[in-house]
Amino acid sequence: MARKAKVEGEARFTPKKAKNAIAVAKVLGPAMIPVVAPYAVRAAGVAREAYDRYQARKLGVSVDKLGDYTGRGAALHARIAGLADGCRDLEKSSKASAADKEFARDGLGTLEQLSATVRAAERMPAARRKSAHRAVAGELERLEGQLLHRLGI
Repeated sequence: MARKAKVEGEARFTPKKAKNAIAVAKVLGPAMIPVVAPYAVRAAGVAREAYDRYQARKLGVSVDKLGDYTGRGAALHARIAGLADGCRDLEKSSKASAADKEFARDGLGTLEQLSATVRAAERMPAARRKSAHRAVAGELERLEGQLLHRLGI
């Protein structure tokens, strides 16, 4: 019983033990910083790279283009850019008919207007911004469907 009380007494964290722990940390802390810092920096870099890859995959763009799409309308801007690339490809295609090329030109004009709408929505109150984003998303779905149909996909 006396032995058990002694073991429990050693397990307690007393003010003296706290003072000793702080003294040890003051001595070892500065010595450990050069050892631990490179690993901490490397870990932070790996975490940031993984997060950037996740964000890029979520938006459907490459990691190096991730900085081009920021803000609450980033996903819509990425979709608009992808659709614009598809319209430009259709417009330049030698297999495309005159109607397809006309659709591509009209589509690019519409995409410019949608991009301006998304940029303007960034400064709107939340309810209006969400409504504008829903309208843009609906129009993008319509254009994507037509573009895929014209590309034969």
